[in-house]
Amino acid sequence: MIQYKLRCGGGHEFDSWFQSSAAYDRLAASGHVACAVCGSAEVAKALMAPVVKTADAARPLADPASEAERQLAELRRRIEENSDYVGLNFAAEARAIHDGDSPARSIYGEARVDEARALLEDGIPVAPLPFRPAKRSN
Repeated sequence: MIQYKLRCGGGHEFDSWFQSSAAYDRLAASGHVACAVCGSAEVAKALMAPVVKTADAARPLADPASEAERQLAELRRRIEENSDYVGLNFAAEARAIHDGDSPARSIYGEARVDEARALLEDGIPVAPLPFRPAKRSN
């Protein structure tokens, strides 16, 4: 694995891991590397220095590395704290809440793309989360 510091055409900098230098080159050439902030596919390697970590400089991976990561962690905490996790039953439960067959409440879970599209086409307000829900029992 190799970590690169990347920069998009909009000037956003972010880090990403790749299987190898060749894997990065292949993905970048095919347009599969995008800015983590704005989604632009105009991404290039930024100037970077080798990282040599000492025991004092080590940071637990669970700690946010940037303000954006801190905000995403806070969003996740708030959603998990204030919503019911309905797992793979998300589409059915969202439809039941919308139709009045289930009590109104905030929910989150997992849905296939076709299920989410059907909910949106039927006027049921749903949005993708910028994180994958933790595996929990229903």
